[in-house]
Order: sequence, then C-alpha cells, then structure tokens
Amino acid sequence: MILQKFKIIIKATPEKVWQVLWNDSTYRKWTTVFAEGSFAETDWQEGSKALFLGPDRGGGMVSRIKRNIPNERMTIEHLGVVKGGVESFESKEAKQWAGAIEEYTLKSVDEGTLLRVEMETIEDYKSFFQETWPKALEKVKELAEKSL
Repeated sequence: MILQKFKIIIKATPEKVWQVLWNDSTYRKWTTVFAEGSFAETDWQEGSKALFLGPDRGGGMVSRIKRNIPNERMTIEHLGVVKGGVESFESKEAKQWAGAIEEYTLKSVDEGTLLRVEMETIEDYKSFFQETWPKALEKVKELAEKSL
C-alpha cells in the first residue's frame, strides 16, 4: 500500500467542515470529483458497514467505519469491492484493497479548520488520487465557506 497525504485550511469551524464531509447532499457534491454521481450508503457510526457507490450502484467499495469521533476524526477501513452490484472480498482487486485505511482529521487552527486526509492506495490509483484529492478538498472548502 502507498500512503498519500493531503491537507487544506478551511475558513469554517470543524463542526461545519464535518457536516460538509458527511451530510448526504454535500458528500455527493464534493465526491463528484472522483466519479460523477458518487454517494455513500451508511449511517457513519463506528462499526457500521459503508458502501461507496457510483450512480448505477454497480461498482464501488465495501468498507467499515473503523473510528468516528465527531468533528475530529473519521477512519474508514476498506474491505472489498462492489462489481456488477455484488460485494466481493475474494477477487484479486478486493484483496488488493483489503485493509486500506482512509482517515479524515479536523483540527481547529487560527485560520479556521485544518482538514487532513491520509489514504492508503494501490499503485494503479496513486496518480489518480494525487490529481483528484486536491480538487475534492477545494470543493469541501468551497461548500463549507460559502454557507457561513
């Protein structure tokens, strides 16, 4: 696994940034950078299953909310993939992703909130995330700052 790190300062409270990250309507807006029509099926509670899907529901990731400290940290553990609408844990691709961690940390700073994202990825997706995460964070920033 390759660990990638991204960060941004947002002129909003950690509570506001948290809402933008995990509220269904805003989640769909900022994740469109990764894939148009992306959404999550989960209650975001620690230990809960999370499905990260595309608009046709046929492909995506099967994950678990490993840690949820409201307004501070969300840790997601990827367990497998969704292909053709079916959850897979044994395919080659699923095994490549199994155990990968995606973590969001929010910290109050003088300028507002420092949002950090650390994500384990596989080599095939390294450049994709290097290009798209900064755009996604800019979208989170825009959504959080415009609603102040």
